[in-house]
Amino acid sequence: MSASESNTVAGDAEPAAAGAAGAAPAAGSAPAGSARRNAGAPVVFFDTTLRDGEQSPGISLNMSEKLEIAHQLVRLGVDVIEAGFPATSPGDFEAVQAIAREVKGAVICGLARCVESDIRTCWDAIKDAERPRIHTFVSTSDIHLEHQIKKTRPEVIELTREMVDLAVSLCPSDVEFSAMDATRSDVDFLAEVLQVAIECGATTINVPDTVGYTLPTEFAALIDSLYEKTPGLADVVLAVHCHNDLGLAVANSLAAIEHGATQVEVAVNGLGERAGNAAIEEVAMALVTRRDQLDRPVNIVTTEIARTSRMVSNLTGYEVQPNKAIVGKNAFAHESGIHQDGVLKERTTFEIMHAKDIGLGDSDIVLGKHSGRHALKSRLAELGIHLTGEELDEAFRRFKDVADKKKQVTALDLEALATEEIRERQDVYSLTRFYVSAGSEIIPTSQVQVMHEGAAREGKAFSGGSVESVFRAIDDAVGITGKLLDYRVRSISSGKDALAEVRVVVEVAGKTYAGQAVSIDVLEASAKAYMRALNNVAQQREARGANPERVF
Repeated sequence: MSASESNTVAGDAEPAAAGAAGAAPAAGSAPAGSARRNAGAPVVFFDTTLRDGEQSPGISLNMSEKLEIAHQLVRLGVDVIEAGFPATSPGDFEAVQAIAREVKGAVICGLARCVESDIRTCWDAIKDAERPRIHTFVSTSDIHLEHQIKKTRPEVIELTREMVDLAVSLCPSDVEFSAMDATRSDVDFLAEVLQVAIECGATTINVPDTVGYTLPTEFAALIDSLYEKTPGLADVVLAVHCHNDLGLAVANSLAAIEHGATQVEVAVNGLGERAGNAAIEEVAMALVTRRDQLDRPVNIVTTEIARTSRMVSNLTGYEVQPNKAIVGKNAFAHESGIHQDGVLKERTTFEIMHAKDIGLGDSDIVLGKHSGRHALKSRLAELGIHLTGEELDEAFRRFKDVADKKKQVTALDLEALATEEIRERQDVYSLTRFYVSAGSEIIPTSQVQVMHEGAAREGKAFSGGSVESVFRAIDDAVGITGKLLDYRVRSISSGKDALAEVRVVVEVAGKTYAGQAVSIDVLEASAKAYMRALNNVAQQREARGANPERVF
């Protein structure tokens, strides 16, 4: 299925009509204040997993990981990918530039403050994209003007005019302007700033609920008011970007869509600053499942939702909570006898969606130890993972190691192994071997060997537990001492021979870093996960350049 197609729910509804990403809503499509404004117009999905999502504490994706996620977002049917904030560091610039040059099928967007150097750097990063977009922003609430950017209202209006003019001169076909902290701004001043941005050529206007403060009824009223007070909104795309501090990000996004918003800014698994952003999987499935009420088609390929969620969870190290809507492991589980009886008699008694509609149910046994390289490559391609050359060779080696130890390898196992290969492509340090001696009557002893720039480093430690001992030995070898904040183990699939997945959160110099790894051996997975967290530390230190303020 192509990214432009839409999925049906429960197999009994007609597919929603697809629309062009970034298409402006028809002027005068409904009276001001109407709850049905832009009914039938497609909703543009703007994904910020690689920008706002990566701002979550402990997440530090390398270029290969970002590229893999970007390609999967295209398969998911995302219309716009916010690839990053190029001015933050050389590493972020390079990643955004790589995505712009390689990823086709979606608008590639970069974020920039209303600062000339930010905007020019952003354009340099995205200019080679098939369809580039500059996204620039400035605060509009009085509390931000006074305490954050130290500017007056007239200065903000003039800054908006100058910086949107600059952005449009560089990227005339697609510029997005955001009014940070819009929901706590004076509505008349907010409307004035937005009108200036539109007159200067902005093609998308974003109204963020930056601190997750507003209620759905308030947000709906704000959208109505802005349409009334800002004449130019009828001719551009109106976007919303909602944070989840009060658990209302999805509700606010849907309220805004119902009142005429035509772009929604979201993140996979709801990742983002603080409590996160509106979750793409929840907004998409709400629109698809309740099309009878919302009447807003989407381009999202819903059968890619579960796979996208797993990929982002694996690469970021952020586990999805079991009761998470749509993608949590309990989302389609029925424990109650009454529920089970009802579902067995008629699925729709207690299920409003098919698990298969989001891509679940594909974890059947797929390969064994006699399967060859071609079979592995073909099955990975079916999962949306494309490896060639040395990457495929290494993935095949990992697969054979696992297949020799367990009889059958599932699709979930393959995803985990491929993710492991993606994750290690740009590691600063690699764990080449480890040794642990432990027992009920001896102090655990660990020795490790780590490779760094072609040279081997040795580390050893004695400690009270085998896992702690391995971690201390890695500290010794790498020269970075981490404080373990969280340690979790789970099985990838069922059975005593299942792959173990270990996730850790480590604190170094007051900052947190996450790591995740899989192995058929829990100790090996633990060592690799911890090594991954320290690699995130090393990569950040090597990136150089201070990060600008975090936003939205």
